[in-house]
Amino acid sequence: MSAPAPLAGITVVEFTHMVMGPAVGHILAGLGAEVVRVEPIGGDRTRRLMGSGAGYFPMYNRGKQSICLDLKSEEGLAVAKDLIAGADILVENFRPGALDRLGLDYDSCATANPRLIYCSEKGFLPGPYENRTALDEVAQMMGGLAYMTGPPGQPLRAGASVIDVTGGMFGVIGVLAALEERHRTGKGQKVTASLFETTIYLVGQHMAQYAVTGTPAAPMPARVSAWAIYDVFETRDDPVFIGVVTDALWEKFCALFGLDELWADESLRENNARVQARDRIMPVIRDLVGGMTAAEVIAKLDGSGLPFAPIGKPEDMFDDPHLNTGGLEDVTLDNGTPVRLPTIPLEMGGHRIGAPQHLPQPGRDARAVLAGLGYGSARIDALIEGGAVGESE
Repeated sequence: MSAPAPLAGITVVEFTHMVMGPAVGHILAGLGAEVVRVEPIGGDRTRRLMGSGAGYFPMYNRGKQSICLDLKSEEGLAVAKDLIAGADILVENFRPGALDRLGLDYDSCATANPRLIYCSEKGFLPGPYENRTALDEVAQMMGGLAYMTGPPGQPLRAGASVIDVTGGMFGVIGVLAALEERHRTGKGQKVTASLFETTIYLVGQHMAQYAVTGTPAAPMPARVSAWAIYDVFETRDDPVFIGVVTDALWEKFCALFGLDELWADESLRENNARVQARDRIMPVIRDLVGGMTAAEVIAKLDGSGLPFAPIGKPEDMFDDPHLNTGGLEDVTLDNGTPVRLPTIPLEMGGHRIGAPQHLPQPGRDARAVLAGLGYGSARIDALIEGGAVGESE
């Protein structure tokens, strides 16, 4: 069964690097759009990042075509403009003004292609900060997410590029909304998503908490939880998270773990009372769970309706039995190595989005992309031999 492709027939040209912009193109490609990624001659430097950046390129650039252009040359820039003229969507996430200086600003592109949806992924939406350079970490620090994640006085960024990826998702939402509006008007438009405002949307619940209670939200490690039991518990081997989030689940929890004495205390039947009695309840539960193995705890909780989770690591996910029913897709890296990486977390029409993918080598699709623009073989050869277009070896 083929994967769903609701965006089949939609063409995207992508001028991106790092994570935020490529995430937009990856999602659109996963939904069936044809995405042509424009890279500099020799390939995007993101391909060669080490350390925590080593996974950026393979994660967010599957399912795309690659063409390498020298945008500082007249010939390379002309190819880019031809790609844009025939595209439905343009995605870019370079510093403010970078594409403008090449004549690839929204107004110029829209003049050549009025139906174009121009998705710009930036650090900030218009305002006093809009020309600052931003990164995922900058936005997390400025917007309060790092403050909420770390213990008091020790701001800590989240353990994944959550703002880059979520900002990319907001970009996709805007693009899909613009596509729907284009069905009615026939015209494209500019869509801008940003790191800082994405962060603010995510911490909005804590802003609202302050508005409602008058008390600033405490960092998560020091928070007063809304529930009495909502913690990581040590077992004899590996820790397990357990949440008891309703009064009915409290009754079930007490029954599963033989906490007859706690259940007999009618003063603990309501959640708010249990929150106030945490200092009395938690040592009993920690002692009980601490005498069991993680497998024993999970065996009791599985199927009970109680929220629980073993504490997983990213490398554990390759062998996760649930993910291996459709949550991972086969990917061939540009060096030929086969891996399995997370697919887009959607099911449409009863089918998962994922499908086998190849990671594009730099410029691998140059000849096919140029031929698709109507260029003849002689012109293609001249562009490649002249250095305006790069071709993978």
